[in-house]
Amino acid sequence: MSDDVSRETPSVPDAARRAFTSDRLGLAARYTELLATEGVVRGLIGPREADKLWDRHVLNSAVLGEAIPQGARVCDIGTGAGLPGVVVAIARPDLTMTLVEPLLRRTTFLDEVVAELGLDHVRVVRGRAEDLHGTETFDVVTSRAVAPLDRLLGWSMPLVAPTGSLVAMKGRSVHDEISAAAGLLTTWRCAEPEVLELGAGIVDPQTTVLRVSWADPSRIGWPLARGPQRSSRQRQKQRRAQREAQ
Repeated sequence: MSDDVSRETPSVPDAARRAFTSDRLGLAARYTELLATEGVVRGLIGPREADKLWDRHVLNSAVLGEAIPQGARVCDIGTGAGLPGVVVAIARPDLTMTLVEPLLRRTTFLDEVVAELGLDHVRVVRGRAEDLHGTETFDVVTSRAVAPLDRLLGWSMPLVAPTGSLVAMKGRSVHDEISAAAGLLTTWRCAEPEVLELGAGIVDPQTTVLRVSWADPSRIGWPLARGPQRSSRQRQKQRRAQREAQ
């Protein structure tokens, strides 16, 4: 990556030293620098966000690791410029991370970041979540600002292993999303969703996270995949709507 971008990058806040171990802090700082420079130049990060990267994006993403078990296989769908996937991978080298993103300019940036930072436990996949349906499953499927829960279930749950979970970063409307998706949660045979507040002493306000697991690991549900009553035209319409929304 080019180092001749003149924009001044944000300094490392004290809270970052609590979110990252000393041997990973330099990687987090370099990634934040790349977001503030190359990310802005390439249109991946808005120029007004550059000065807020640590508080609003990096630290906010780093604390997601509190909800991820040791040694988990993680898939971050719609990762964009790597939020939260790259940040979580920097903070948690014990994880195996797959970043899924359909846009070439973003995956190009991600490939360069992974190479420069030496994140050999991170894989970049250019595509959409549904491209992996039926071929791979993960212990944790993460996302950040991708879609409301009712749509997110259809993209994420087919990737969730029987004993795994969807772990999505959400905002103040999380309880409204849960209510709106109540019927689908039942259809998908999901357990009662959990709302977690993460990052005490690191971020303020804390990061709100929604966790959804299977109600019965022996009877996971794939209602959208197996619905034989739907016509081919209906299935095509649904897939098109999902692609446009991602």
